[in-house]
Amino acid sequence: MIIERINVTVGEVCEGYYNDAEEGVTGYNEMLDIRPKYQREFVYKDEQRNEVIRTVMKGLPLNVIYWCKIKKEDGTDGFEVLDGQQRTISLCEYVDGSFSVDDKYFYNLPSDQKKKILDYPLFVYVCDGTDSEKLDWFRIINIAGEELTDQELRNAVYAGSWTADAKRYFSKTGCAASVLAGEYLTGSSIRQEYLETAISWIADKEDKTIEQYMAEHQHDPTAIQLWNYFRSVIDWVQAVFPKTRREMKGRPWGLYFNEHGKRNDLDPVKLELEIQKLMGDEDVTKKSGIYEYLLTGDERKLSIRSFDRRDALAAYEKQNHCCAICEEVFDFDEMHADHILAWSKGGQTTPDNCQMLCRECNLRKGAL
Repeated sequence: MIIERINVTVGEVCEGYYNDAEEGVTGYNEMLDIRPKYQREFVYKDEQRNEVIRTVMKGLPLNVIYWCKIKKEDGTDGFEVLDGQQRTISLCEYVDGSFSVDDKYFYNLPSDQKKKILDYPLFVYVCDGTDSEKLDWFRIINIAGEELTDQELRNAVYAGSWTADAKRYFSKTGCAASVLAGEYLTGSSIRQEYLETAISWIADKEDKTIEQYMAEHQHDPTAIQLWNYFRSVIDWVQAVFPKTRREMKGRPWGLYFNEHGKRNDLDPVKLELEIQKLMGDEDVTKKSGIYEYLLTGDERKLSIRSFDRRDALAAYEKQNHCCAICEEVFDFDEMHADHILAWSKGGQTTPDNCQMLCRECNLRKGAL
């Protein structure tokens, strides 16, 4: 790989600046692709963004920015930002008049301060090499600074037509996935967490890793298969559990769909009655586990409230230190507090429903 330093000013980079959510971000008189397909969306917080501007106003040095040489779609030579997108967009947006710093927009500044900003020299290195060399360098230079998410790095490694189209559905502010399923997803669309979630679900369906799925589809013209699958998951969730609750947010709905999506015994009306009952049950300490419990019957997903130590000690003394089943004597620490009438049969976590069992009897009872 060949790396060389070039002389470029803030004013030159801001020349012809254009920022569109769908079409991309360009500058440097349309020669610079500021946000390539594999790059993250703009994620700087206001204070980080403002500090970039203050640094330039004071004439202090910014960190190195890396570009790489590319061939544009029209066949002409150009550049793309390999590292430094956040700083570059901060500068261009300020000069463009999109925000103020310390209550001053760029157009409010005296002419000498404007000139100082526009003439500020950026420390830019341009690298030229193969795609794999550029991507390897991209990984290296992003070890420092604001850490990329795993999915942002995957987007770099598997950049192509499929990734670009998938980001259209899952990676924009107010994207289609957010509108359709924002109540069920956690994380941030612009940090690629919605996209990562969707790919992990469909990859699980095909018994693949996220990386295997992205590699297989890297050069597909569109990501419509992923989008249609995602919509099927959400349609199923809304049909089976039509009442939306905050406990539904962040559940692995795609994994549930992969395993239970073809079942015909899931009655939404009966399920809703069960949900209401479980939501009101004080012994159910993990309300978000209710949905998986109703699909699998696994009580562990509910984290049923355990007997506290005081109730367990009371039962231990009442039983004269003997196991309630085998009647052998055990130390307290060798025994387990157990529901006499199982929670699943209506038993509550109350002192009168507590008995102490030895480990073997407890395991044997649990297996019945």
